[in-house]
Amino acid sequence: MNKLGITKEQANKLVDEYIKDPVTKLHLLESEAIMRAVAKHLGEDEEEWGIIGFLHDIDWDLTKENQSQHCIKAQEILRSGGASDYLIETVASHGYVNEMIPDLMDKKRETKIQHCLVAAETLTGIIVASALVQPDKKLASVKLKSLKKKFKDKSFAAKCDRGLIRECEKAGIPLETFLEIGLKALLEISDKLGM
Repeated sequence: MNKLGITKEQANKLVDEYIKDPVTKLHLLESEAIMRAVAKHLGEDEEEWGIIGFLHDIDWDLTKENQSQHCIKAQEILRSGGASDYLIETVASHGYVNEMIPDLMDKKRETKIQHCLVAAETLTGIIVASALVQPDKKLASVKLKSLKKKFKDKSFAAKCDRGLIRECEKAGIPLETFLEIGLKALLEISDKLGM
């Protein structure tokens, strides 16, 4: 069995079972794409990192109204689906140091994959918002230079915590490189995203 305890097919089944909101499904696809691209850049396992990105918000439909349970319910769902402790801990790590999730407040992200996960899933918000303000609402219209400007403008996509995206640097990836990797990754799946 793989390091995650579950395959991509099993991950797909879990998402189909627990995620009904089409916007959340798109976010999972975006996070998966960026995580795969980041893994490739770092010479890590693309399938493993992709599955982790895909499953990171498996409990969002159940917890968005009660965010103190976000990443807590995910652990239960993943454990019941046969996930390894490594997968469960990595998914939960994107909720560490979030004051809205008291049960995880004392934990710290420590590994490269944990830093990349929180950075990647947060970056999706800025990239998608950058596409949506284009006249054609297409990812192809978003240029790296414009994305960098929007990253610096804290009022743009204000809910996207720039500090979390900067955690890519803790994994050894310069911010500009990370923005470029993320933008290219989403461009590659723009058809799936309808953007």
